[in-house]
Amino acid sequence: MIPLSSGSDSMNLPSLKEAGKRTKSSIPFITEEYNLPESLKKLGTGRKYFIRTYGCQMNVHDSENIKAILEMMSFEETETLENADFILLNTCAIRENAHNKMFGFLGRVKHLKETHPHIITAICGCMAQEESVVEALMKKYKWVDVIFGTHNIHRLPYIIERAMSRQEQEIEVFSKEGEVIENIPVKRDSKYKAWVNIMFGCDKFCTYCIVPYTRGKQRSRKKEFILEEVRDLVKHGYQEVTLLGQNVNAYGKDLEETSSMGELLEEVAQTGIPRIRFMTSHPWDFDDKMIDVIARYDNIMPYVHLPLQSGSNRILKLMGRRYTKEQYLELVSKLKKKIPNLALTTDIIVGFPGETEEDFEETLEVVRACEYDSAFTFIFSPREGTPAARMEDTTPMEEKNTRLYKLNELVNEYANKKNQQYLGKTVKVLIEGPSEKGNLMGYTETMKLVNVDGSSSDIGKIVDCEITDVKTWSLDGKVV
Repeated sequence: MIPLSSGSDSMNLPSLKEAGKRTKSSIPFITEEYNLPESLKKLGTGRKYFIRTYGCQMNVHDSENIKAILEMMSFEETETLENADFILLNTCAIRENAHNKMFGFLGRVKHLKETHPHIITAICGCMAQEESVVEALMKKYKWVDVIFGTHNIHRLPYIIERAMSRQEQEIEVFSKEGEVIENIPVKRDSKYKAWVNIMFGCDKFCTYCIVPYTRGKQRSRKKEFILEEVRDLVKHGYQEVTLLGQNVNAYGKDLEETSSMGELLEEVAQTGIPRIRFMTSHPWDFDDKMIDVIARYDNIMPYVHLPLQSGSNRILKLMGRRYTKEQYLELVSKLKKKIPNLALTTDIIVGFPGETEEDFEETLEVVRACEYDSAFTFIFSPREGTPAARMEDTTPMEEKNTRLYKLNELVNEYANKKNQQYLGKTVKVLIEGPSEKGNLMGYTETMKLVNVDGSSSDIGKIVDCEITDVKTWSLDGKVV
């Protein structure tokens, strides 16, 4: 049994200093079944829960675990905030915008709690791992009942039990390297597509990034547990799996037994699941073996998300990215040569401290060379406690906004150009459900959103669609 009730009853507060430590100690693997004590199985009887998730796919998958745990405790899900007895915000710490959204939504929750004081409110995820956030919640948001982090989702029933029996904030956040815990239950949001964690944490310590502090040490799941999970998805008719990690292509480097992302991809492909994706990749760890495996297997989708962040070697060095522009372009060239129908997307930060107009122009040059299918573009957002937050930043925000606009214009140009190539073609689309702009929606193998004219009987199936119209960010099609 997973040690549900281990740990101290005292308050556990986050420490950025502790979270940034890395030792050579081996990673604990906990593989026991997840069993709730009988006393906790009825704790949520007659109560409804509401979850709002911010941030990355890993946060989305964490919320799937949380939902399953709550339902084991007899809570029922509601999609309406006003109907909830337990409200949980699963947070993201990557950018200031995510902080602002969460605190903004807390205003609605506070108003609701004033009229319904029985409601239990909780905050978890990456923001809960930040010292400054928890300090603010303790001082200005004392009505928030529960705060827990990324390392102890499995202990949620115990945390809720304590919160329900006490009249004070329950804070349990561990700043540590972390462990690998198997068999945490999951309630998947889709019957056709699934997220599967293959590793947790990050040891890259890019100077702008808070993730190594909020998610802990890089630690890979053992391959047999990943393959067992994928085989179970195949058995239940799932059409697509996305392998998740902060840096998925570093998979296996921390394991005692020899293993690599290329080997794992190949074995996942051999399970026969129709579609395989993975994210997010770091250019530093993307090796030839991985490229060869992607090219060899038809069920590994020809789609790669490869963050660039900057096209300037000077800025890349300040970011701690550990590759050069030339190395990045060489990798892209290999990918496109081996995988002719590749769709490539990226992340780019503008206005990093010290970025000059010449540095920015170098980024535009890389965008022109790569012709991305799309890009997530952001103005630099300092995260408290990271080295970049202490760097001198003299570029006016007006200039940063101008650069972002110019970058987005170029990105949009190539996105539209790439989509135009689909007009009149027949492509395979996994139909996921109803669409706001057509009667159905789904995604191509290359991760293009398609609004589809088809039958509801197509939902959950991979069907042939003829593309009838093209927009910058989506396609229109009809089932052939």
